[in-house]
Amino acid sequence: MNHTQSKLSNGATLITVPESHTQAVTVLVLFPVGSRYETPELNGISHFIEHMMFKGTTKRPSTLVLSRELDAVGAEYNAYTSKDYTGYYVRIDAAHLELALDIVSDMLWNSLFDAEELEREKGVIAEELHMYEDNPLMHIDEFLEEKMFDGSPLGWKIGGTDKIISKFDHDAMVQFRDRFYTPDKMCVAVAGKMPDDIAVRAEHWFGGHQRERSEDTKFIEHTFKSTDVKTVIKWKETEQAVLALGMPAYAYTDPRSSALNLIHTILGGSMSSRLFIEVRERRGLAYVIRTDVSPYHETGMFSVHMGLLPSRVDEALTTVMSELKKIKELGVTPEELKMAKDHIRGKMTLSLENSSALAEWFSKQYVLKGEIETPEQRMAKLDAVTLEDIRAVASDVINEEKFCLAVIGPFKDASVFDTKLTLGV
Repeated sequence: MNHTQSKLSNGATLITVPESHTQAVTVLVLFPVGSRYETPELNGISHFIEHMMFKGTTKRPSTLVLSRELDAVGAEYNAYTSKDYTGYYVRIDAAHLELALDIVSDMLWNSLFDAEELEREKGVIAEELHMYEDNPLMHIDEFLEEKMFDGSPLGWKIGGTDKIISKFDHDAMVQFRDRFYTPDKMCVAVAGKMPDDIAVRAEHWFGGHQRERSEDTKFIEHTFKSTDVKTVIKWKETEQAVLALGMPAYAYTDPRSSALNLIHTILGGSMSSRLFIEVRERRGLAYVIRTDVSPYHETGMFSVHMGLLPSRVDEALTTVMSELKKIKELGVTPEELKMAKDHIRGKMTLSLENSSALAEWFSKQYVLKGEIETPEQRMAKLDAVTLEDIRAVASDVINEEKFCLAVIGPFKDASVFDTKLTLGV
């Protein structure tokens, strides 16, 4: 897939991914900052800043003025914050590309951060946090990572807590923004239908802005510690229990990630995966049963998630342990490996027909890895994975001594779960 990478005059990186078979274009700006870059007193400020960017600029003094311009042309626009990055995007009819460039640039460089709006938004974000906490299926991920990455900012909530965000003020927010939102760290990605002079237009809207470069933008690396506590429980009177089993895995750039992603696909990444068939289809134990891969800069996590009746948790955990043991000790079949590779190739092809997905793919590769890996290069790595690679990675990652189980439901005694977290003899 063709793309270009260049530098704007202020040091920002521009990535363009032209696609002629669409009438849409996406402008996405990504910064390498998220909750893991925060201090305990500022936990949640990256996410709060994301919200404040939509609250008006010097040119567009309110949310209503800003949103009306985009709504008038049917654009899709939003932002997101993770532990490692924050992104702002507009997906729009290519005829209105200039509007997208204008508004994203305006938000990033000219947002007002009005004190009255800031206080009002504290209530909005508090409700957002409550929404996640009240939904076990949404909350279980951060509950697991809180335990898995104990003692590290990786274990903190991306949105912070009510108590912390209530103390945020204008000066702290602007100082944090100016520290991390500098041109040398900014990646501007434009994907979809675009004119030949896109670099000139990007330079006009993004290249002329400056903020003083900051060297103090490091994060604390996480090192997994051994612990006797395998299970953490959050008591909640629910009809369904939600469980997430985690184990340490690999960083963004680890070459073993390709094999792990194939294991994820075979074990719990589709409706024909081993866990889906065994836990849901054959035994009827759960509606939700899936695996997930969560990489970070220096580490990562592989996890199994399920939601089911509390009375069926024992049987489900036993079944999951049996499937983990099988793939660890016996690996996978040639047919399963081929199907997993074809599955990922197909999913990738479908997702990258969307200009937003294209912009995110290329910008995240650059921001998180320091270099761009194209979809074709990614597939070449996956195609090179052998049955022996699968067995080696499964043996390494599926280590019961490092299992961590997070449970939300009507349970109080964590010790009863610890005895289930074994692969047996």
